[in-house]
Amino acid sequence: MTSADFRVESSHPIAARLLPVQGLRQYFFSDQSLAVAMAAKSVTSPCGQEIRVVHVPTGEVVFRKAASSRPDPADDL
Repeated sequence: MTSADFRVESSHPIAARLLPVQGLRQYFFSDQSLAVAMAAKSVTSPCGQEIRVVHVPTGEVVFRKAASSRPDPADDL
């Protein structure tokens, strides 16, 4: 495996306290478990957009954190 076998990506900027640089749309990892953990702990700006982990050599999406659909606060009234 090369040093960039897994890519954490989103169509929106990604943020997490453990990432070295905030606000990029993709980060590269050599370890699948680490890439999935980082994706699971990350959020996007605007919040709630999809984050994926892609196996770079094959293009296969190995993990997907789906876009969250937050309920409208007005629905609680």
